[in-house]
Amino acid sequence: MPWLRSLCLLVLTAAMASAGDWPQWLGPKRDGSSTEKIAPWKDSLKVVWRQPVGEGHGSPVVAGGQVFLHVKVKDKDEEALLAFDAKDGKPLWSHQYARGNAAFKFGNGPRATPTVTDGKVYAFGITGILTCCEAASGKELWQVDTLKTFKAPNLFFGASCSPLVEDDKVLVNVGGKGASIVAFNKDKGDVLWKSLDDKASYSSPIAIGEGKNRQVVFLTQQGLVGLSPADGSVFWKFPLIDKLSESSTTPVLSGDLLLGSSVTYGAACLKLQDKDGKPGFSEVWKNPAYTCYFSTPVPVGADQTYMVTGALLPPSVMLRCVDTKTGKEHWNKPKIGKYHAALLRTGDDKLLMLDDAGNLILIDPSPKEYKELAKAKVCGATWAHPALSNGRVYLRDEKELLCVQLAE
Repeated sequence: MPWLRSLCLLVLTAAMASAGDWPQWLGPKRDGSSTEKIAPWKDSLKVVWRQPVGEGHGSPVVAGGQVFLHVKVKDKDEEALLAFDAKDGKPLWSHQYARGNAAFKFGNGPRATPTVTDGKVYAFGITGILTCCEAASGKELWQVDTLKTFKAPNLFFGASCSPLVEDDKVLVNVGGKGASIVAFNKDKGDVLWKSLDDKASYSSPIAIGEGKNRQVVFLTQQGLVGLSPADGSVFWKFPLIDKLSESSTTPVLSGDLLLGSSVTYGAACLKLQDKDGKPGFSEVWKNPAYTCYFSTPVPVGADQTYMVTGALLPPSVMLRCVDTKTGKEHWNKPKIGKYHAALLRTGDDKLLMLDDAGNLILIDPSPKEYKELAKAKVCGATWAHPALSNGRVYLRDEKELLCVQLAE
């Protein structure tokens, strides 16, 4: 009966959008923030469950009581989208597909993070294959080999753009000529629009604004760009070109200020504003010292932004507290990791930091000084961002997917 099918779909859709979900890259708002409050812990943290998984640097996501992870299949030129029960880690389903031979530095597993919405999960593999599956069953609904379809070259470390779902579209930075950014129909995979000639970067996009000022912001190999999600028309562009073509951080919005950064360029702050009746910008500040690699900065309040910056030779990263409006540095803490540390803002404006050695640290942010509230070793070496959901943090290291209890 049509009405019964519609009712079942409505129930499933509601279940896949629970309040405590972390359904995409950088969380519900795609900005590294959570509404959950985390109290300092005194002892080591409890690992609730763990599961061995294939390699990859993409983050786990949590939706509707399930944890989703994208991995490489061991000893095969295949990738797999996996689903686990969030409560006990029980494997629920696995969808495997061929991807062809791939050999990259720093691992051959997927680097992008899946996106879950409306009962579907979208995953972008390291060779540019975009896949849509039913979240409940793992059934493949559609798949596009984007690099082959749009004759785009792959990146030195492989495709890394975490899909952005906006209305009826799935958007990724493909990097083809005339198809730098491509919007696919989220239900069928048909191409809805293509835009720009820019090569791809390792960055993932965000969607901001409302109504006619709604825009999607990408950091391509050529810089920051704001586009209309309806048809891909370009509102504005800002040149932010990394000398090594390794732009990896996600653009960050704080009020009307947009922050972009890369490992050789440093950081730039733009004020977003209407210009001639459409979205535009004016430049606020630049700082070549704020060299973010693949850790996305996190604003706290209207005045502070915390960013992990570093150098490649020798590899070392530091945590900086920066005035968002002026770019002035308040303080920095060196040697918090080798290449990376992920940041997450809690509901009471604390910071959770996961360093690349597997230490989880709770920080009380202040423009005066670095203040550590709690620290625990939770996993092995990792470059993946953690997911916070219902008092638990889900993370993956080089060998396992883990669930760690933060609050009882």
